[in-house]
Amino acid sequence: MYTSLVSKLLFPLHERLKGHDSVAVRRGMEQSQLWSPEQIAALQLQRLRALLSQAEQVPYWRDVFAELKFDPRSVTCVADLQALPLLDKATIRAHTDAMKHPQARGLKRFNTGGSSGEPLIFFIGNERVSHDVAAKWRATRWWDVDIGDREIVVWGSPIELGSQDRIRAMRDKLLRTELLPAFEMSEAKLDHFVATIRARRPKMLFGYPSALSHIARHAEQRGQRMDDLGIRVAFVTSERLYDDQRDTIARVFGCKVANGYGGRDAGFIAHECPQGGMHLTAEDVVVEIVDAAGRLLPAGQAGEIVVTHLATKDFPFIRYRTGDVAVMSNARCACGRGLPMLEEIQGRSTDFVVAADGTVMHGLALIYVLRDLPSIRQFKIVQESREELRVQIVAEAAFGAAEEADVVARLRARLGGGVRVLIERVGDIPPERSGKYRYVVSRVALHDAPARPVRQSETSHA
Repeated sequence: MYTSLVSKLLFPLHERLKGHDSVAVRRGMEQSQLWSPEQIAALQLQRLRALLSQAEQVPYWRDVFAELKFDPRSVTCVADLQALPLLDKATIRAHTDAMKHPQARGLKRFNTGGSSGEPLIFFIGNERVSHDVAAKWRATRWWDVDIGDREIVVWGSPIELGSQDRIRAMRDKLLRTELLPAFEMSEAKLDHFVATIRARRPKMLFGYPSALSHIARHAEQRGQRMDDLGIRVAFVTSERLYDDQRDTIARVFGCKVANGYGGRDAGFIAHECPQGGMHLTAEDVVVEIVDAAGRLLPAGQAGEIVVTHLATKDFPFIRYRTGDVAVMSNARCACGRGLPMLEEIQGRSTDFVVAADGTVMHGLALIYVLRDLPSIRQFKIVQESREELRVQIVAEAAFGAAEEADVVARLRARLGGGVRVLIERVGDIPPERSGKYRYVVSRVALHDAPARPVRQSETSHA
């Protein structure tokens, strides 16, 4: 009864007071998700043409359109976006003011955490916020939970953690959501997290897969049962979800795990349904999978995700490079929704490594060398160049010289016998400024390597 009060009255009132149309947008999305793929594509094209028409009034895009002689009224399909250049973080940083619509009002300043090494400041308006809230809300309801159900959020974003004022605290209390900071994962903090989750008995968890799986493993090591709390689903996002993380979270908390994909800059792009389909928010987002030259790739081929967000007329994101690698699907989901799907999200381009001979492979090929060693509690792999790999490890006393030599040999077997592998033993590996943990960071540009990325299925038995 309380959940119904929150989802039907308190939260809609909250959104209305903030000038958001989230309720109406969500209702529309819950109808359109059941349309045929053709109907959804027609809606997407209609909204794309409207966005491009508005972009003509934005100084940066007006100049781009004029230089290319691009007419938004001539767009008859999504593929016509190929006439426009890709948009990257450097371009936005260089033209931030020129990216704003002259009639935009109430723009809010946002920033990405910079885990890719490229932090970004940008602006979004109420329309974009409303659509992002609605998309997340719709996906939440797929799992038979709703706003107002008890929720534990394990997060590390400075935006959330820096705004815990009295009004925000009161709102969270009314919505029955509690935020646990993911910046620090000490033994004492982990004990506190486990105790809090047990006391709150939430219906849903939300957070980074690395943080939730870390809490789950800690509870297991403490002999603390967590699968008797009535948790229905754990929503994970903002990082690549690895199979072992999914298995650990599901086993320890006794719940389903729902993967989500998106970002502050690119929006709420895709979410997993209970039948396993990774559905795109196609009413709001045009997703292209492109090669290194920006050319559209067919379904089944891995490439970079490029996003055009259709609710960003105030600060248009058109053909925005996410730096993430994925594969588009041609399949239809058993859930009956007509929304298109991603077949696989392979990770950020910096999650791939390049062997000495130029072969590109997923970071999993290196992760598997370290992940299952019981004497290694934590690790981070940094590829400085094709010739040098640096590995930070937090190890038990049992990890001796022989074990270290074996790790070095196995990593060289994958990257090349001449590669320098530097093992650095550290007492702790801190998260990124955002609170995320990254297992692999590569400073080698993929476009310099001739080979295609190795898909996860090809490294799963490495």
